[in-house]
Amino acid sequence: MQTPVYNSMGEAARQAEIREDIFGVPFNEAVVHQAMVRQLANRRQGTASTKTRGEVRGSTRKLYAQKHTGRARRGDIKSPILRGGGVTFGPSPRCYRQLMPRKMRRLAIKCLLSAKVQEKEFKVVEDFDFEEAKTKNMVSFLSSIGVTGSSVLVLTASSLPNVVRSAGNLNGVKIMPSNLVNVLDLLSYGTLISTISGIRVIEEMWGGKTT
Repeated sequence: MQTPVYNSMGEAARQAEIREDIFGVPFNEAVVHQAMVRQLANRRQGTASTKTRGEVRGSTRKLYAQKHTGRARRGDIKSPILRGGGVTFGPSPRCYRQLMPRKMRRLAIKCLLSAKVQEKEFKVVEDFDFEEAKTKNMVSFLSSIGVTGSSVLVLTASSLPNVVRSAGNLNGVKIMPSNLVNVLDLLSYGTLISTISGIRVIEEMWGGKTT
């Protein structure tokens, strides 16, 4: 597949070859959904904890007589309906982690990358870096390639501190190394921008061997 590569002036300077087995894959909604649910589940700590009435410290003495008091048939002080008592069906520490075959994880990433290409929400740019970390540098860069008013995910081959800090005050703009690309970020951001070296990292990481 051929895709235009834009320079800092917003001009299509040249054409670059990208792998069709990564950026031209039919969309598989079921696999993408499963990958999204897995990633959300794996972020959960699972440390929420409450005590049942059997775990609460307190006397087991019956508070009142069963009859002839005009009060409720109260049990002990650890009853769930009393303040300081146990919790009924409350959470306890557990693991939410989900597993997913490697081939399915790869397919989910490929489907989302391909969807960005098909929906024309994908741009490839020349490698860039800023001499100074200034917001106006990032604003100028995005406007030069025609990206305005939408959430943007920018992928670079490696961490670029000045680029990251330049986007720190911009809502809806995220900069990250391309080897950390994931399902949630691809779903959360509208436009995907990647440097040409970032594309090569993605192809090497998620493409496997070229057939």
